Amino acid sequence: MSADKTPIPPASNFIRNIVERDLEHGTYANRPWAGAPGDAAQQTTGTTDPAKIRTRFPPEPNGYLHIGHAKSICLNFGLARDYNGVCHMRFDDTNPEKEEQEYVDSITDAVRWLGFGWNAFGSSHLYYASNYFDFMYRAAEYLIESGNAYIDQQTADEMRANRGTLTEPGKDSPWRNRPATESLQLFREMRDGKHADGSMILRAKIDMTSPNINMRDPAIYRIKRATHHNTGDKWCIYPMYTFAHPVEDALERITHSICTLEFEDQRPFYDWLLENLRDGGLIADPLPKQYEFARLNLTYVVLSKRKLIDLVEGHYVSGWDDPRLPTLAGARRRGYTPEGFRLFADRIGVSKADSWIEYTILEDCMRETLNESAERRIAVLDPIKLVIDNYPEGQSEDCFAPNHPLKPELGKRTVQLSKELWIEREDFMEEPTKGYFRLVPDGLVRLRYGYVVKCTGFEKDAAGNVTTVHCEYLPDTKSGTPGADAIKVKGNIHWVSAAHAYATEVRLYDRLFKEAHPGAGDRNYLDDINPNSINTITAQLELALKDAKPEDRFQFERHGYFVADQKDSVAGKPVFNRTVTLRDAWQK
Repeated sequence: MSADKTPIPPASNFIRNIVERDLEHGTYANRPWAGAPGDAAQQTTGTTDPAKIRTRFPPEPNGYLHIGHAKSICLNFGLARDYNGVCHMRFDDTNPEKEEQEYVDSITDAVRWLGFGWNAFGSSHLYYASNYFDFMYRAAEYLIESGNAYIDQQTADEMRANRGTLTEPGKDSPWRNRPATESLQLFREMRDGKHADGSMILRAKIDMTSPNINMRDPAIYRIKRATHHNTGDKWCIYPMYTFAHPVEDALERITHSICTLEFEDQRPFYDWLLENLRDGGLIADPLPKQYEFARLNLTYVVLSKRKLIDLVEGHYVSGWDDPRLPTLAGARRRGYTPEGFRLFADRIGVSKADSWIEYTILEDCMRETLNESAERRIAVLDPIKLVIDNYPEGQSEDCFAPNHPLKPELGKRTVQLSKELWIEREDFMEEPTKGYFRLVPDGLVRLRYGYVVKCTGFEKDAAGNVTTVHCEYLPDTKSGTPGADAIKVKGNIHWVSAAHAYATEVRLYDRLFKEAHPGAGDRNYLDDINPNSINTITAQLELALKDAKPEDRFQFERHGYFVADQKDSVAGKPVFNRTVTLRDAWQK
């Protein structure tokens, strides 16, 4: 990649415009912060919030984060960073059946790996929604007492039938006008475990004729006997996500609550709930505001949690960190970089419009960052033997290769040249095609960092495959010496000394799906899996790579960018994964 390539400017981000407008108008300038999340009584005792804005990244800990989450992470943490604010790391753990500590740990690891943290202004801002269950229960009781919620005892089928459609209004529940005292008693009995799962539910009382179905008395609390990873068996009732989420934002004094477009229809309920709780004195102004942006739609991948689970549990991949998966754990193991993800987030921007992002943009961002950071090394992936017949037996000599052509300050490393070398099979052709400038019978080529050699012959096996190429070297043509340019050649090939090579496993990863839109139309997305998404080979590498540590990244000259596998590499014996080729191999 050219060092002087014109950089692509960041795409537009309408949420930045909103933040800048709010800062200019002082919308959140004087709000108090008591040093921790809390209700109105607590927050009004605080001093002026040192954070200009507060955003949050609120994943549910029920799975591994994927590339789409990286966009949200970079957006929320990036805004807080750029506008002297704080981004809260909040686990939205209101669904006890699906949440595990394993996912909590994997999520915090992924956010840190992307280069973000939640310590600011002298304290940590790592929070759990489940720590607010007491307040949520109190808020629910207030809604009942104020006539804004009721206990419904319809069955799930009855509720569904009475909800209405997009063109027909819903019908009131027969329990909708029960006295508040009766609903309050039943709600407390629900809390105390006196009713069966599914026998009743708490609903907000809004408008069953609303054109927005989400405002037709949405459910806000249900009975669910399940052990919670954080609160254990303290509760047998749990808040619904649409109720819990705005409450969490208010307690944490979030200013800009940023979510994806599927929550746009939920915003009226978000505002309704916060305004009612504010009017009751439970939370304080200024209230959080919700803003929606288009989620990431990326070609050649699936980001559906259900489909990702199918891929893992169906053993189409080796696990959640399989380098072919779009999980952040898989991307990290593949060798993708945090810098590449942050560049990708800047490049695609933030908008309201749903659109497809080409996977090549993500790959180009990885190439761009790796081109800057990855030192160069030599690897022969499909080796055949090259014997220099006139080179002294048992002798070797130093050749010098730059560690990074764009960073001369990193110096050069020594690679050994000897009588027998490994070269790429594609670098010799018995009957050359037009425009082929590498090694051919009687032809000249330069050994990169070494001598010019002339092909004098070759050997084949019984199947007719070339196994060994013979040549002679021209002693006065070594790179870096006065005679290096005495003979002009068009071809330049790389090599490693057979006596000094490191043979190891290399995994050539490619896209998991062969179609840009897996499962489009009536296809089963599993039928679109690329059968060539992994090719495991034994390659010959320069000896210096034997000391690579897990997650060390390199450009293998002419081949692409590779990483020492995070899981399977051991000291003195790393294996390598191909991160991305040097250029788009999928271009037609």
